[in-house]
Amino acid sequence: MDMERRDFLKLAAGALTYTIAAEPAWAQTAKVEVHWLGQAATKLTTLTGKVIVIDPFLTNNPKTPQQYKNLDALGKVDVILVTHGHTDHVGNLGRSDGSSDATDLARRTGATVLGPAGLIDTMLDLGWVAPDKAVRFGKGGRVNPLGPQITVTQVRAEHSSEVAVVDPATKKRTTYPGGEPCGFIVEFENGFKLYHMGDTGLFGDLRLIGEYYKPDLVMVPIGGHFVMDPRDAAYATREMLKPKYAIPFHYGTFPVLRGTPAEYQAALGQTPTQVFPISPGDKLTF
Repeated sequence: MDMERRDFLKLAAGALTYTIAAEPAWAQTAKVEVHWLGQAATKLTTLTGKVIVIDPFLTNNPKTPQQYKNLDALGKVDVILVTHGHTDHVGNLGRSDGSSDATDLARRTGATVLGPAGLIDTMLDLGWVAPDKAVRFGKGGRVNPLGPQITVTQVRAEHSSEVAVVDPATKKRTTYPGGEPCGFIVEFENGFKLYHMGDTGLFGDLRLIGEYYKPDLVMVPIGGHFVMDPRDAAYATREMLKPKYAIPFHYGTFPVLRGTPAEYQAALGQTPTQVFPISPGDKLTF
């Protein structure tokens, strides 16, 4: 081996050793925590302790454990993601004050609210979020609201999005545009990817999302009526997304959401995907 090549290999080996030694301690020991709170409401804690809440329908959610109906119980929240404008996602179902859980949670914690551009516009118009705490972005957009190590990508969902508000004085109900519905792929500090599908029916681009983004964990709606039923959700999981893990959600909250985790697992059949049929309030780490 000539001296020039030997010196190069020695230099490369030294650089590699330095890179490993410099890797943060959390990269070896920390885990992503997923805390499901009923319907689509989910609290994520990242490897470095950042907190993301998705679709905070909590105070009037019949499936949210009582302790989490008090928004202060969530503790620190850095970012709130909202997939679309429906009452069971922005969290204004059953509220008589013309506001929403997303609004209250943002005000209590100082969290930044992110979502589809049209939805955030309406939330701004309603005074639900402060301009300096709102981030509008669109499908295919990637944002880093917590620094470069955590990426949130907005992807398509096959659903609708309206914001229905009841005036606290007149009790009149008014419907506002809510932009286009979406799902979110959250890539954490160690590269682990969670795909929160929001509300969606079955659509062909789920295959593209699976092939291109390669989510490790999918939170998949199974209730039917407004979203995929267990059979559709199983097909999307097995044939299109092919994740390592799946958490079924958005079922049983209201009578029309009849799908069950047992039906979803039966429809999946033999698959490498590990399914976690957890209950609202349960936590998992990955």
